[in-house]
Amino acid sequence: MPPKRPKSRGSSGTSKNKGKDNAKIPAPDEGAPESGHPEYIFPLVLTSATQELFGCRADEDVTGENPYKLLKKEDMIQDMKTRAAVSDFSPVKQTVLEYPEDELLLVFDRDFTYGQGFYLVLTVEAKENMLKSPVQGDDEELMEDEEVEEEEEEDMIVPRTPEPHLWVSLGSEQEVEDESVTESRPRLRCKISPVMRLCGAPVCFSDRSAVDGKEPECPSYEDKSFSIRRMERHTAVQASGDTRHSSTQTLWKFPKNMWTQYKPREFSPEEKEDQLRSEHLKNFLTSVLMRFEISLQQNLIMDVFSDDWAGLSEEDLSAGRAEAQLKEYQSFMDLHFSREKSISQLHWHPTISGVIAVAMMERLSIEERIDNSTKLLLNPSYILFWSFTDPINPQLQLECPEDVLCFQFCPSDPNIIVGGCFNGQVVLWDISAHVERLQDTRSGSEHISNKPDQNNAIPVVRYCAVSGIENGHKAQITDIQWLPETFEVSRLGIPVENPSRLSVQMVTCAPDCCLLFWDLRPPRVVSQSLTDVKQKSEDKPLENPHGVPNTFKHLNLTWKPFIRVSLPKIVSSGEYSPLKFSFRDNTVDYVTADKLPQEAEREEGCGFAQLRVPSAKQQKPLENICTKLYVGTEDGEVVYTDWKMEKDNDSGRLFSAKPTHQFSSHHSLVNTVSRSPFFKDIILTVASYSFAIWKEGVMSGPILMSTCSKVMSTVGHWSLSRPAVFFIGKEDGNVEIWDLLQNTREPSQTQNISTASITCIKTSSSSGKHHLLAVSDHIGTLHILQIPWTLRKSSSNERQNVRKYFEKEEERLEYFEKRQEKQKKEMEAQQLRKKTEPVVPLKQDEELEAEALKGYEQFLALEKVILKNMGLLTETEDQSDL
Repeated sequence: MPPKRPKSRGSSGTSKNKGKDNAKIPAPDEGAPESGHPEYIFPLVLTSATQELFGCRADEDVTGENPYKLLKKEDMIQDMKTRAAVSDFSPVKQTVLEYPEDELLLVFDRDFTYGQGFYLVLTVEAKENMLKSPVQGDDEELMEDEEVEEEEEEDMIVPRTPEPHLWVSLGSEQEVEDESVTESRPRLRCKISPVMRLCGAPVCFSDRSAVDGKEPECPSYEDKSFSIRRMERHTAVQASGDTRHSSTQTLWKFPKNMWTQYKPREFSPEEKEDQLRSEHLKNFLTSVLMRFEISLQQNLIMDVFSDDWAGLSEEDLSAGRAEAQLKEYQSFMDLHFSREKSISQLHWHPTISGVIAVAMMERLSIEERIDNSTKLLLNPSYILFWSFTDPINPQLQLECPEDVLCFQFCPSDPNIIVGGCFNGQVVLWDISAHVERLQDTRSGSEHISNKPDQNNAIPVVRYCAVSGIENGHKAQITDIQWLPETFEVSRLGIPVENPSRLSVQMVTCAPDCCLLFWDLRPPRVVSQSLTDVKQKSEDKPLENPHGVPNTFKHLNLTWKPFIRVSLPKIVSSGEYSPLKFSFRDNTVDYVTADKLPQEAEREEGCGFAQLRVPSAKQQKPLENICTKLYVGTEDGEVVYTDWKMEKDNDSGRLFSAKPTHQFSSHHSLVNTVSRSPFFKDIILTVASYSFAIWKEGVMSGPILMSTCSKVMSTVGHWSLSRPAVFFIGKEDGNVEIWDLLQNTREPSQTQNISTASITCIKTSSSSGKHHLLAVSDHIGTLHILQIPWTLRKSSSNERQNVRKYFEKEEERLEYFEKRQEKQKKEMEAQQLRKKTEPVVPLKQDEELEAEALKGYEQFLALEKVILKNMGLLTETEDQSDL
């Protein structure tokens, strides 16, 4: 049995010791301090270091069964000298010094009886009593318990019966009386008894109508004990003819007499004059005049042809139009021409709906192209025209001298197509002879032109003209765009009036650090010679062995650009490598009288072959044309430059000026620079891992910049029906749909289209029933998707809301720029203030060492004073230290 610890709570009487006469332990509560423990013990808190040093680790050296540990007095005094006030025995220092014996008893208080984990026995008598044998301690404890019980019985008070007292009312009886029910009148007594003459008389039942409602209801029920299961049944079957009832939706109305008046009845001149002079007509015109004017004003103000029913539900897009996913409408892939090839560019036909053109190119690197150059020459590249009426066979093929990375239809004549090749050449096609074939596919007529030829071959259109390799780009052409038909550019880069009203110039860019301007018309000197030759040999047509139109015969292999715009870097040496560019779609308002003759000439058949470059004297400069353009480079910069050429005063040569601004917002090549179709000053740029939205005129940075995505972005495209929506193609085959009015931190919708990376995205600009989105991938498949209602129907005020959003972002950018300038000025002022302040001489090493030594001496003196006050340092030890 484990030894009992000394009791701390007990009776008020004294306990007797049956052992030694002189070993008397005071009771725990006798003279106990306010903390609740006896005077002969002192609770202690021993740290883990102290327990390890004295060998009294809790639950290891001392446990609940063996809680006692004898500590040497010398070790405790040495610990207090060594660790001074840090020692756990410093609170009982004086008691330890005055203790008569060499060992003190330390008890492990596992149950925290006295508030701490250990307590130190301060007297010799208490130590000896605690170290007695367990049996003897148990007997003494039992005897003490018996004596305590006897004393408690003597002090116990005998209970007495309580004396009764008078009841005092507190008002509750009134509440009881109010809640109780009392009789306000005497009870009525009634006696009921049957008629004596009816007692024992026979009962007679009679029928009564249920309409009276006087009789109680007796609902019927099924008694299972009387239910009989029918085992046999006699049935008869009769065969007869089928009957059929039919009707029509014709409504038979009552007869009505009808007539038609085919000859007008007119008043005679006399009757007309009488009617015009009559007061009745004047009064009628006077009464309806105001209403007639109001009606005319309303017709001019409001759109009478607007669909009010569509306007009622334009805000509630969820009612009946909850679909928000892109649905695949059709897909195109040719097993021969699309095999092991990818789609580099695609465009919808501008005028023929349901026809789309795609450019195919080999999926080879530059090294593989060099190794397989002979094979590529034998297998030319094509631009395929697909139609919705025939998803298996292409309707037309444009033969290319090299893989085409970009092409575009002429805005003036969609039959003229220009493309940029992988080797830097510019190519022209004329498909005027095959327009009827494409139109027949749109109408769905079963003509021969809607099918392959009799030899089971698709018509192949050879290019009309191609530029010379030595005069074009030195790298692959990555972007090409036509200049608008409203103006043209002179050799100095100055916009001038376009008398032909035809788009005859285009711009190309390539990573060879330049942009080139091309003109379809022959130079003036060449045009004069051609005119002379034409007059001499009018009857001799030009030879055309391959069936190629002679529209651009004068440009074949001699075509070269007339302006070369280089892009020198603003700060360092070198040049930018452009990949994509975008210039403002400028428009010029001409006088109607000047424009009509030109349109008449175009209708008569004035084509590109008869056009000539006018002289510089005849060209009229235009002032309201913006010549600035945004360029996305191969290194991720966005450059804002001017295509106008400047002349050197010394040499007189023309050179390109440095770009006005350069932004390094992207960290990899820029694959898209596209202007919004609703806001001409808003530009979308897409790089490998981010996209940005710019506003022309704001040169402090993009007004919206996305975070870096995990998947690489390959292409971007604005929506043609909603100003706030644009599409981003990803490398993993997904298409992200962004809605600026819904969320700008993440796409509103992400949909997987293909297993390969997306190469191009174009929205159909036709106003047909279906709104289509063309998406091409790296394995040569063209996906036609149907855009849902939520992504094509814009609200009535969506354009204004998007404009307000761009304006707020512009204000935020301006505020941020001003704050940065303010902080920069404050930092410069602070640095200037530091320079003007007097310089404090630095202290020498000797002075620093003297200050440190002085501080250390002050610390030692303070330590000695603390040790003396605690009694841990005597005067002899102090003198020895000195």
